[in-house]
Amino acid sequence: MKIATWNVNSLRARADRVEDWIERSDADVLAIQETKCKDDNFPWELFERAGYDVAHFGFSQWNGVAIASRVGLDDVQRTFPEQPAFGKNGVDPVQEARAISAVVGTKNSSSGEKPLRIWSLYVPNGRALDDEHMPYKLEWLERLRAHAVAEVDADPAARLALTGDWNIAPQDEDVWDMQYFLDEGLTHVSPPEREAFHAFEASGFVDVVRPRHPGPGVYTYWDYQKLRFPKKEGMRIDFVLASPALASSVTDAWIDREERKGKGASDHAPVVVELD
Repeated sequence: MKIATWNVNSLRARADRVEDWIERSDADVLAIQETKCKDDNFPWELFERAGYDVAHFGFSQWNGVAIASRVGLDDVQRTFPEQPAFGKNGVDPVQEARAISAVVGTKNSSSGEKPLRIWSLYVPNGRALDDEHMPYKLEWLERLRAHAVAEVDADPAARLALTGDWNIAPQDEDVWDMQYFLDEGLTHVSPPEREAFHAFEASGFVDVVRPRHPGPGVYTYWDYQKLRFPKKEGMRIDFVLASPALASSVTDAWIDREERKGKGASDHAPVVVELD
C-alpha cells in the first residue's frame, strides 16, 4: 500500500494538478491539508473519477482536511478527542477543521493484517512567538499526542499514521538558514514547538521518511516569496509519524520535490510512504 500526505494550498485551485498527481503516483491513500473548501464546493468528482472514496472536513476558505482512499474508507472521525478550539481577542472559541482520520486498507483485504488508521493533520501555525495562536498550537499538539499514545497503549499492535503539515521544523537542518530564523524571531523552530514534536518520538512514534531521506537540504515546503524554491531555501515541515507496529512495515519513503515545480504548484511537496 502506498500512502501520501500533501498540503495542496487550495484544492479547487489545484484540482488538475492533484488529479494528475494521484494518477501518476499510483497512491492508494492521500491525506490532504488546506483544502480551503466547504463540503458544498469540495471537488468530489475529481476523486470519484479516479476510483477513490473521500472524506472531507471543512467550514470555509481556510484550513480544511481530507482523506482519499481507493482501498477502503471506514470509521471516519472529524477532530480528535478533546481537540482544542480557538478564539482570538475574546471571540468565542471555534473548532477548526484541522484533523480528520479514517481506517483504510480494508477493501479486498484477505491478509488478516490489522487495519490502518491514517490522520490528515493541519497543525496550527503559531503565527508569532508571542501570539495567542502559539499556546493554542502547543496545546493542540499535546492533546493529539495524548490521544495517539492512548490508542497505542490500548493496543500495541495498532497501525496508526499521523500525517500532514506539522508547521514545525524539528531539527536545525530542516530550515535553509537557522541563524536567519533566530535573528528574525520566527516560529516553527522555537524550543517549545520542537519539544512538542519530539514528544511524539519519545512516545514511540517514528518519522519514517527522514532515515531514508536525511538532510540537510531535504525540504517539503518552499515559500512563494523571494524565489525560495529556485534558491533551495525550504523547510521540512510535512511528516509521516508512524506507530511502532506500522513503522516496521515501511519499505520505502520519499518526497516528491518535482511536484513543487511549474505553474500553479502548491508551496508544499507530497510526502509518500510505501508499506509492505
